[in-house]
Amino acid sequence: MPRRWVAAAACLLALVALACEEGGSGSPRPTPKPGQPGLPATMAALGDSISTGFGSCLVLTSCQRNSWSTGDGIRVESHYRRLLDADPGLRGRARNHAVPGARAGALAGQAEAAVRDKADYVTVLIGANDACRKDVDQMTPVATFRSQVDRGLRVLREGRPKVRVLVVSIPDLHRLWEIGHTEPRATRAWRAGVCPVLLANPTSTAPADRARRATFRQRIDAYNAQLKAACRAYGSRCRHDGGAAHRARFTLDDVNALDWFHPNVSGQNRLADVTFPAAGWRL
Repeated sequence: MPRRWVAAAACLLALVALACEEGGSGSPRPTPKPGQPGLPATMAALGDSISTGFGSCLVLTSCQRNSWSTGDGIRVESHYRRLLDADPGLRGRARNHAVPGARAGALAGQAEAAVRDKADYVTVLIGANDACRKDVDQMTPVATFRSQVDRGLRVLREGRPKVRVLVVSIPDLHRLWEIGHTEPRATRAWRAGVCPVLLANPTSTAPADRARRATFRQRIDAYNAQLKAACRAYGSRCRHDGGAAHRARFTLDDVNALDWFHPNVSGQNRLADVTFPAAGWRL
């Protein structure tokens, strides 16, 4: 074989090996280094389907790589990826203990997992499923919600006294009805039983349906007030997003086109954008 062919073959093999090594990540991985002082060595996400990236990968299942909190995919600038840019030592040390359908009562168990991880930074987004029940009577009472959140936060405080906790407000789900009830594709999807206490009979203007939606909205506001109060009671190691997630004016372009409820990649990015400043990390 002519020498020039041998050289060309060697170059081609080297390029293929480089591409495989990068795994299609879009850029070479930086060499890990010891943890940067002041930044977390391990982080964890607690909560429900929103934090699992549910529905953001074109199917109705969890897609953790797109999580606003711990996602490691290239399409979402998650909290993890922002911290990783500042400290490559965090690579591979983001744990997601959120579970689709989880309510505040599950928070303590998730917090125990974060303690076992020795997490230094924990995000908490919980409460949507406490309100998204079949009817108003099944919604978690506000006092019960608060006690369950307190229990979960207590597990973190006692198990990891120096952990930094970010408590995120529940997004404005009532707004989803406001912007979506005139969209036929959304209303068809909601008939499958998506958050029925809010989205059942979405086009109805009957007094009972209007009252049900108003009660749902009030309950989310009450939960958010308790999340803020619980974080304040936790102490200086807890940060609250100040209602940033709830104030975010998302559009239908920010939810997936399957259940028209859970954030898609755009929505997950939006959530990461509005909540990360509240965490207080100096990057």
